[in-house]
Amino acid sequence: MHRLLLLGCLWLLAAPPASSIFQRPTGTPAPAHLQYLLEPLHPTVHTQRGATATLPCVLRALPRNYRVKWSKVEPANYRENIIIITNGLYHKNYGPLSPRVRLRHSHRYDASLTITDVALEDEGRYRCQLVNGLEDESVSLTLHLEGVVFPYQPSNGRYKFNYHEAKRACEQQDSRLATYQQLYKAWTEGLDWCNAGWILDGTVHYPIINSREPCGGRLLLPGVRTYGARDKQKDRFDAFCFTSALQGQVYFIRGHLNFKEAGQACRNHGAAIAKVGQLYSAWKFSQLDRCDGGWLADGSVRYPIATPRERCGGLPDPGVRSFGFPSKEMRTYGTYCFVG
Repeated sequence: MHRLLLLGCLWLLAAPPASSIFQRPTGTPAPAHLQYLLEPLHPTVHTQRGATATLPCVLRALPRNYRVKWSKVEPANYRENIIIITNGLYHKNYGPLSPRVRLRHSHRYDASLTITDVALEDEGRYRCQLVNGLEDESVSLTLHLEGVVFPYQPSNGRYKFNYHEAKRACEQQDSRLATYQQLYKAWTEGLDWCNAGWILDGTVHYPIINSREPCGGRLLLPGVRTYGARDKQKDRFDAFCFTSALQGQVYFIRGHLNFKEAGQACRNHGAAIAKVGQLYSAWKFSQLDRCDGGWLADGSVRYPIATPRERCGGLPDPGVRSFGFPSKEMRTYGTYCFVG
Protein backbone atom coordinates (compact mmCIF):
# COMPACT_ATOMS: atom_id res chain seq x y z
CA MET A 1 0.00 0.00 0.00
CA HIS A 2 2.82 2.41 0.92
CA ARG A 3 4.52 1.62 -2.37
CA LEU A 4 1.36 2.44 -4.35
CA LEU A 5 0.97 5.75 -2.46
CA LEU A 6 4.60 6.60 -3.19
CA LEU A 7 4.12 5.88 -6.90
CA GLY A 8 1.03 8.07 -6.90
CA CYS A 9 3.00 10.93 -5.40
CA LEU A 10 5.81 10.47 -7.91
CA TRP A 11 3.31 10.64 -10.72
CA LEU A 12 1.77 13.84 -9.35
CA LEU A 13 5.22 15.40 -9.02
CA ALA A 14 6.16 14.46 -12.57
CA ALA A 15 2.85 15.46 -14.16
CA PRO A 16 2.82 18.77 -16.09
CA PRO A 17 0.54 21.57 -14.81
CA ALA A 18 -3.00 22.01 -16.08
CA SER A 19 -1.91 24.78 -18.42
CA SER A 20 0.77 22.55 -20.00
CA ILE A 21 1.06 22.41 -23.78
CA PHE A 22 0.65 18.62 -23.46
CA GLN A 23 -2.95 18.93 -22.28
CA ARG A 24 -5.41 17.31 -24.68
CA PRO A 25 -7.96 19.52 -26.47
CA THR A 26 -11.31 20.02 -24.76
CA GLY A 27 -13.80 17.27 -25.50
CA THR A 28 -11.19 14.57 -26.24
CA PRO A 29 -10.20 13.14 -22.83
CA ALA A 30 -7.48 10.51 -22.71
CA PRO A 31 -8.66 6.95 -22.07
CA ALA A 32 -8.63 6.13 -18.36
CA HIS A 33 -6.22 3.20 -18.81
CA LEU A 34 -3.44 5.46 -20.16
CA GLN A 35 -1.70 7.03 -17.16
CA TYR A 36 1.53 8.17 -18.76
CA LEU A 37 1.05 8.09 -22.56
CA LEU A 38 -1.09 10.49 -24.56
CA GLU A 39 -3.51 8.88 -26.98
CA PRO A 40 -2.51 10.09 -30.49
CA LEU A 41 -4.96 12.48 -32.10
CA HIS A 42 -4.38 10.86 -35.50
CA PRO A 43 -3.55 7.14 -35.26
CA THR A 44 -2.74 6.95 -39.00
CA VAL A 45 0.25 8.76 -40.49
CA HIS A 46 0.15 9.20 -44.28
CA THR A 47 3.35 9.32 -46.31
CA GLN A 48 5.03 8.23 -49.56
CA ARG A 49 8.10 6.20 -50.40
CA GLY A 50 11.28 8.22 -49.99
CA ALA A 51 9.74 10.72 -47.56
CA THR A 52 10.45 11.26 -43.84
CA ALA A 53 7.61 10.29 -41.51
CA THR A 54 7.14 10.72 -37.75
CA LEU A 55 4.95 8.46 -35.62
CA PRO A 56 3.88 10.44 -32.53
CA CYS A 57 4.36 9.09 -29.01
CA VAL A 58 4.26 11.69 -26.22
CA LEU A 59 4.36 11.13 -22.47
CA ARG A 60 2.15 13.15 -20.13
CA ALA A 61 4.54 12.38 -17.25
CA LEU A 62 7.93 10.75 -16.68
CA PRO A 63 7.79 7.77 -14.31
CA ARG A 64 10.98 6.70 -12.56
CA ASN A 65 13.13 4.06 -14.26
CA TYR A 66 10.92 3.90 -17.33
CA ARG A 67 11.69 2.62 -20.82
CA VAL A 68 9.93 3.24 -24.13
CA LYS A 69 10.02 0.46 -26.70
CA TRP A 70 9.01 0.89 -30.34
CA SER A 71 8.11 -2.22 -32.37
CA LYS A 72 6.47 -3.09 -35.67
CA VAL A 73 3.83 -5.77 -36.19
CA GLU A 74 4.64 -7.77 -39.32
CA PRO A 75 1.48 -8.97 -41.14
CA ALA A 76 3.24 -11.94 -42.76
CA ASN A 77 3.93 -13.62 -39.41
CA TYR A 78 2.14 -11.44 -36.82
CA ARG A 79 5.35 -11.02 -34.81
CA GLU A 80 6.49 -7.78 -33.21
CA ASN A 81 9.98 -6.74 -34.22
CA ILE A 82 11.72 -4.31 -31.88
CA ILE A 83 12.93 -1.11 -33.55
CA ILE A 84 14.30 1.06 -30.75
CA ILE A 85 14.43 1.16 -26.93
CA THR A 86 15.11 4.29 -24.87
CA ASN A 87 15.18 5.27 -21.20
CA GLY A 88 15.00 8.98 -22.01
CA LEU A 89 18.76 9.44 -21.85
CA TYR A 90 20.13 6.66 -24.02
CA HIS A 91 18.68 4.56 -26.80
CA LYS A 92 19.53 1.51 -28.88
CA ASN A 93 18.32 0.64 -32.38
CA TYR A 94 17.47 -2.89 -33.56
CA GLY A 95 16.75 -4.72 -36.80
CA PRO A 96 16.75 -3.73 -40.47
CA LEU A 97 15.13 -0.35 -39.77
CA SER A 98 18.04 0.62 -37.52
CA PRO A 99 19.93 2.85 -40.00
CA ARG A 100 16.81 4.86 -40.89
CA VAL A 101 15.15 5.50 -37.51
CA ARG A 102 15.73 7.94 -34.70
CA LEU A 103 13.80 9.45 -31.81
CA ARG A 104 12.47 12.93 -32.59
CA HIS A 105 12.96 14.02 -28.93
CA SER A 106 11.89 17.61 -29.52
CA HIS A 107 11.28 17.92 -25.74
CA ARG A 108 11.77 15.65 -22.74
CA TYR A 109 8.29 14.16 -22.99
CA ASP A 110 8.69 13.33 -26.68
CA ALA A 111 9.39 9.69 -27.62
CA SER A 112 8.11 9.96 -31.20
CA LEU A 113 9.73 7.77 -33.86
CA THR A 114 11.07 9.34 -37.06
CA ILE A 115 11.67 7.15 -40.13
CA THR A 116 13.78 8.59 -42.95
CA ASP A 117 13.72 7.51 -46.60
CA VAL A 118 10.47 5.57 -46.10
CA ALA A 119 10.46 2.23 -47.95
CA LEU A 120 7.56 0.11 -49.19
CA GLU A 121 8.09 -2.45 -46.41
CA ASP A 122 7.76 0.27 -43.74
CA GLU A 123 3.97 0.42 -44.14
CA GLY A 124 2.08 -1.22 -41.30
CA ARG A 125 1.21 -1.09 -37.62
CA TYR A 126 3.64 0.22 -35.01
CA ARG A 127 3.47 0.11 -31.22
CA CYS A 128 4.93 2.58 -28.74
CA GLN A 129 5.11 0.82 -25.36
CA LEU A 130 6.04 2.40 -22.04
CA VAL A 131 7.46 0.00 -19.45
CA ASN A 132 7.81 1.31 -15.89
CA GLY A 133 8.36 -1.89 -13.95
CA LEU A 134 4.83 -2.32 -12.59
CA GLU A 135 2.51 -1.93 -15.54
CA ASP A 136 2.90 -1.32 -19.24
CA GLU A 137 1.04 1.09 -21.47
CA SER A 138 1.05 1.26 -25.24
CA VAL A 139 -0.44 3.12 -28.18
CA SER A 140 -0.75 1.75 -31.71
CA LEU A 141 -0.23 3.76 -34.89
CA THR A 142 -0.43 2.92 -38.57
CA LEU A 143 2.00 4.16 -41.21
CA HIS A 144 0.11 4.38 -44.50
CA LEU A 145 1.87 4.81 -47.84
CA GLU A 146 0.02 6.43 -50.70
CA GLY A 147 0.38 4.10 -53.65
CA VAL A 148 -1.17 1.84 -56.26
CA VAL A 149 -2.00 -1.89 -56.36
CA PHE A 150 -1.63 -3.85 -59.56
CA PRO A 151 -2.23 -7.52 -60.45
CA TYR A 152 0.78 -9.41 -61.71
CA GLN A 153 1.37 -12.74 -63.43
CA PRO A 154 4.43 -14.15 -65.22
CA SER A 155 4.97 -14.68 -68.92
CA ASN A 156 3.95 -18.35 -68.76
CA GLY A 157 0.36 -17.62 -67.76
CA ARG A 158 -1.87 -17.24 -64.73
CA TYR A 159 -1.73 -19.11 -61.42
CA LYS A 160 1.98 -19.95 -61.56
CA PHE A 161 3.21 -18.43 -58.27
CA ASN A 162 3.37 -20.02 -54.88
CA TYR A 163 3.47 -17.46 -52.07
CA HIS A 164 7.25 -17.10 -51.99
CA GLU A 165 7.49 -16.77 -55.78
CA ALA A 166 4.75 -14.14 -55.76
CA LYS A 167 6.59 -12.17 -53.05
CA ARG A 168 9.83 -12.31 -55.04
CA ALA A 169 8.10 -11.39 -58.31
CA CYS A 170 6.64 -8.20 -56.81
CA GLU A 171 10.02 -7.23 -55.35
CA GLN A 172 11.66 -7.72 -58.74
CA GLN A 173 9.18 -5.23 -60.21
CA ASP A 174 9.95 -2.45 -57.71
CA SER A 175 6.97 -3.27 -55.50
CA ARG A 176 5.92 -5.63 -52.72
CA LEU A 177 2.97 -7.91 -52.07
CA ALA A 178 -0.02 -5.75 -51.14
CA THR A 179 -1.66 -5.87 -47.74
CA TYR A 180 -5.38 -6.58 -47.44
CA GLN A 181 -5.98 -2.92 -46.54
CA GLN A 182 -4.17 -1.81 -49.71
CA LEU A 183 -6.12 -4.27 -51.87
CA TYR A 184 -9.42 -3.22 -50.29
CA LYS A 185 -8.67 0.47 -50.87
CA ALA A 186 -7.75 -0.30 -54.50
CA TRP A 187 -11.10 -2.06 -54.92
CA THR A 188 -12.98 0.97 -53.56
CA GLU A 189 -11.09 3.04 -56.15
CA GLY A 190 -12.16 0.78 -59.02
CA LEU A 191 -9.80 -2.22 -59.21
CA ASP A 192 -11.75 -5.05 -60.87
CA TRP A 193 -9.80 -8.25 -61.50
CA CYS A 194 -11.06 -11.79 -61.98
CA ASN A 195 -7.85 -13.71 -61.20
CA ALA A 196 -7.11 -14.55 -57.57
CA GLY A 197 -3.76 -13.43 -56.18
CA TRP A 198 -1.56 -13.69 -53.10
CA ILE A 199 -1.27 -10.80 -50.65
CA LEU A 200 1.30 -10.19 -47.93
CA ASP A 201 -0.31 -12.15 -45.09
CA GLY A 202 -0.48 -15.36 -47.14
CA THR A 203 -4.17 -15.17 -47.97
CA VAL A 204 -5.64 -15.12 -51.50
CA HIS A 205 -8.26 -12.67 -52.84
CA TYR A 206 -9.64 -11.00 -55.94
CA PRO A 207 -11.53 -7.67 -56.21
CA ILE A 208 -14.75 -7.47 -58.22
CA ILE A 209 -16.64 -4.29 -59.12
CA ASN A 210 -18.85 -5.77 -61.86
CA SER A 211 -20.30 -9.15 -60.91
CA ARG A 212 -20.17 -11.61 -63.83
CA GLU A 213 -20.32 -15.32 -64.54
CA PRO A 214 -16.60 -16.13 -64.88
CA CYS A 215 -15.86 -14.27 -61.62
CA GLY A 216 -18.03 -16.03 -59.05
CA GLY A 217 -21.38 -15.45 -60.78
CA ARG A 218 -23.73 -12.55 -61.33
CA LEU A 219 -25.60 -13.10 -58.07
CA LEU A 220 -22.65 -12.36 -55.79
CA LEU A 221 -22.37 -8.77 -54.66
CA PRO A 222 -19.31 -6.71 -55.61
CA GLY A 223 -16.48 -6.95 -53.12
CA VAL A 224 -13.07 -8.38 -52.35
CA ARG A 225 -13.68 -12.11 -52.74
CA THR A 226 -11.49 -14.37 -50.64
CA TYR A 227 -10.04 -17.88 -50.78
CA GLY A 228 -8.64 -17.45 -47.27
CA ALA A 229 -5.23 -18.69 -46.18
CA ARG A 230 -3.61 -21.14 -48.58
CA ASP A 231 -0.59 -23.44 -48.58
CA LYS A 232 2.37 -21.10 -49.26
CA GLN A 233 4.41 -23.85 -50.88
CA LYS A 234 1.88 -25.86 -52.87
CA ASP A 235 -0.95 -23.55 -53.91
CA ARG A 236 -0.47 -21.36 -56.96
CA PHE A 237 -2.10 -18.06 -57.86
CA ASP A 238 -1.22 -14.64 -59.29
CA ALA A 239 0.06 -11.76 -57.15
CA PHE A 240 -1.28 -8.38 -56.10
CA CYS A 241 1.65 -5.97 -55.88
CA PHE A 242 1.84 -2.53 -54.28
CA THR A 243 4.13 0.36 -55.18
CA SER A 244 4.44 3.98 -54.13
CA ALA A 245 6.02 7.21 -55.41
CA LEU A 246 9.27 7.05 -57.36
CA GLN A 247 12.53 8.81 -56.65
CA GLY A 248 13.24 9.15 -60.33
CA GLN A 249 11.54 9.46 -63.72
CA VAL A 250 10.02 7.09 -66.27
CA TYR A 251 10.12 8.21 -69.92
CA PHE A 252 9.48 6.70 -73.35
CA ILE A 253 11.89 6.13 -76.24
CA ARG A 254 10.33 5.68 -79.66
CA GLY A 255 11.53 3.03 -82.05
CA HIS A 256 10.96 -0.39 -83.52
CA LEU A 257 13.02 -2.30 -80.99
CA ASN A 258 13.26 -5.89 -79.89
CA PHE A 259 13.63 -6.56 -76.18
CA LYS A 260 17.45 -6.60 -76.20
CA GLU A 261 17.62 -3.39 -78.22
CA ALA A 262 15.14 -1.76 -75.83
CA GLY A 263 17.41 -2.41 -72.88
CA GLN A 264 20.40 -1.05 -74.75
CA ALA A 265 18.51 2.08 -75.81
CA CYS A 266 17.83 2.89 -72.14
CA ARG A 267 21.45 2.24 -71.16
CA ASN A 268 22.61 4.54 -73.96
CA HIS A 269 20.71 7.31 -72.17
CA GLY A 270 22.21 6.46 -68.76
CA ALA A 271 18.99 4.79 -67.65
CA ALA A 272 17.60 1.27 -67.16
CA ILE A 273 14.61 -0.36 -68.76
CA ALA A 274 11.65 0.37 -66.48
CA LYS A 275 10.05 -2.20 -64.21
CA VAL A 276 6.31 -2.77 -64.06
CA GLY A 277 5.98 -1.15 -60.64
CA GLN A 278 7.87 1.90 -61.86
CA LEU A 279 5.51 2.35 -64.80
CA TYR A 280 2.47 2.06 -62.51
CA SER A 281 4.02 4.58 -60.12
CA ALA A 282 4.72 7.06 -62.93
CA TRP A 283 1.14 6.64 -64.17
CA LYS A 284 -0.31 7.12 -60.68
CA PHE A 285 1.86 9.93 -59.31
CA SER A 286 3.20 11.70 -62.41
CA GLN A 287 0.15 11.20 -64.65
CA LEU A 288 2.31 9.58 -67.34
CA ASP A 289 0.09 9.24 -70.40
CA ARG A 290 1.17 7.62 -73.68
CA CYS A 291 -0.58 5.61 -76.37
CA ASP A 292 2.66 3.84 -77.28
CA GLY A 293 3.34 0.28 -76.20
CA GLY A 294 6.82 -0.10 -74.74
CA TRP A 295 9.03 -2.91 -73.45
CA LEU A 296 9.50 -3.32 -69.70
CA ALA A 297 12.14 -5.21 -67.72
CA ASP A 298 10.07 -8.39 -67.32
CA GLY A 299 9.60 -8.75 -71.10
CA SER A 300 6.04 -7.44 -71.10
CA VAL A 301 4.76 -4.57 -73.25
CA ARG A 302 2.50 -1.98 -71.62
CA TYR A 303 1.45 1.65 -71.88
CA PRO A 304 -0.01 4.11 -69.33
CA ILE A 305 -3.24 6.04 -69.97
CA ALA A 306 -4.12 8.88 -67.60
CA THR A 307 -6.76 10.40 -69.91
CA PRO A 308 -8.85 7.68 -71.62
CA ARG A 309 -9.62 8.24 -75.30
CA GLU A 310 -11.03 6.22 -78.17
CA ARG A 311 -7.76 5.70 -80.05
CA CYS A 312 -5.80 4.57 -76.97
CA GLY A 313 -7.42 1.23 -76.24
CA GLY A 314 -10.98 2.52 -76.08
CA LEU A 315 -11.47 1.62 -72.39
CA PRO A 316 -13.36 4.23 -70.35
CA ASP A 317 -11.12 4.22 -67.25
CA PRO A 318 -7.52 5.32 -66.73
CA GLY A 319 -5.00 2.53 -66.25
CA VAL A 320 -1.89 0.75 -67.43
CA ARG A 321 -2.81 -1.30 -70.51
CA SER A 322 -0.95 -4.48 -71.43
CA PHE A 323 -0.04 -6.26 -74.66
CA GLY A 324 1.10 -9.24 -72.61
CA PHE A 325 4.45 -10.89 -73.28
CA PRO A 326 5.14 -10.85 -77.05
CA SER A 327 8.16 -12.55 -78.59
CA LYS A 328 11.30 -10.72 -77.48
CA GLU A 329 12.48 -10.73 -81.09
CA MET A 330 9.60 -8.54 -82.30
CA ARG A 331 10.62 -5.09 -83.50
CA THR A 332 7.25 -3.43 -83.02
CA TYR A 333 7.52 -1.37 -79.82
CA GLY A 334 9.52 1.38 -78.17
CA THR A 335 10.66 1.16 -74.57
CA TYR A 336 10.01 2.76 -71.20
CA CYS A 337 13.16 3.76 -69.30
CA PHE A 338 13.75 4.68 -65.68
CA VAL A 339 16.40 7.06 -64.40
CA GLY A 340 16.84 7.52 -60.67
